[in-house]
Amino acid sequence: MSLETLAVRAGHDRTAEQEHSEPIFPTSSFVYSSAAEAARKFSGEEVGNVYSRFTNPTVRTFEQRLAAMEGGERCVATSSGMSAILATAMALLNAGDEIVASRSLFGSTVSLFDKYLGKFGIVTRYVELSDLKAWEDAITPATKMLFAETPSNPLSEIADVPALAALARRHGVLLAIDNCFLTPALQQPLALGADLIIHSATKYLDGQGRAVGGAVVGSHALLEEVFGVVRTCGPCMSPFNAWVFTKGLETLSLRMKAHCEQALSLARWLQQHPAVSRVYYSGLEDHPQHALARRQQKGFGAVLGFEVINGQQGAWQVIDATRMLSITGNLGDVKTTITHPATTTHGRLSEAQREAVGITSGLIRVAVGLEHLDDIQRDLARGLDALAG
Repeated sequence: MSLETLAVRAGHDRTAEQEHSEPIFPTSSFVYSSAAEAARKFSGEEVGNVYSRFTNPTVRTFEQRLAAMEGGERCVATSSGMSAILATAMALLNAGDEIVASRSLFGSTVSLFDKYLGKFGIVTRYVELSDLKAWEDAITPATKMLFAETPSNPLSEIADVPALAALARRHGVLLAIDNCFLTPALQQPLALGADLIIHSATKYLDGQGRAVGGAVVGSHALLEEVFGVVRTCGPCMSPFNAWVFTKGLETLSLRMKAHCEQALSLARWLQQHPAVSRVYYSGLEDHPQHALARRQQKGFGAVLGFEVINGQQGAWQVIDATRMLSITGNLGDVKTTITHPATTTHGRLSEAQREAVGITSGLIRVAVGLEHLDDIQRDLARGLDALAG
């Protein structure tokens, strides 16, 4: 089946009620016909529901649907995107292991790797996302995982996923790709050679900013280890949130196509504005990795960054002049959001870290929603025109 059909049909096994829409099972536990049946299910001898921390029919529907869309054997849902990363690391890494990661990661991911995994003896080395030689040079005998977000947040840098996958195989390490910005509608990292896909379902999988959740997709063998962490440590997805995400997947392809069209038009408009010194969006023909993005993606996503004149003062002036755009660090919504990365999403990084990944004081990030493009441009023009004038 095509991705669009899987997004609507996969994962739903109708109950005896013969419902047409996917049901929600808001229950903490399940009952059994006998003590013997309970014993079999608790031991794993018989497949079935045990406790909603790790077995719930609504959550399972979401997991099976997302796995089908990503072309993975299995998916494990988690309570957030950050818990998806944490569960993956806890499941597959040990003290003394090393991660090689892109320097241009989400600020909280860097904090997780350095502050929290670091305190348990897991070392992370950071390299330029697009520099394949740097990735190879950073690998040591202790390296167990390569980790990258592509496109990057918010500068729209692109990783060559097939090349990274070949490098990972050559060194016998895992490749994990954060596919939050593109989703399976625009990019399927497993088909490009990755071993694991990480999602913040909070973003485009939901698409309307309603719920927080995460997911990991990959092989049965790797995901069984991740499942063990979720079962034991408890960073699980609630049934209601799983239902929200499942319904979000139904319109994912349509939404992502519309997001991409809007973002490209806005990026080209921003390029012409005198208050804008640079636009970061891989859909622009002058983006250094535009050709690579066209090869491995079906679209360029909805997130773009742009630098304005006068540094932080100019950026805040543009943001504060908006009347419709939502000033928030979140993204992946039908509502366009705007933020100042240096003081929000990347504010916990040191000045040196921000400088290393190109997060300047004049940088603004916009996650383009589905309002009319003219209204988005008009709202941004208030601050940009005043800044230029």
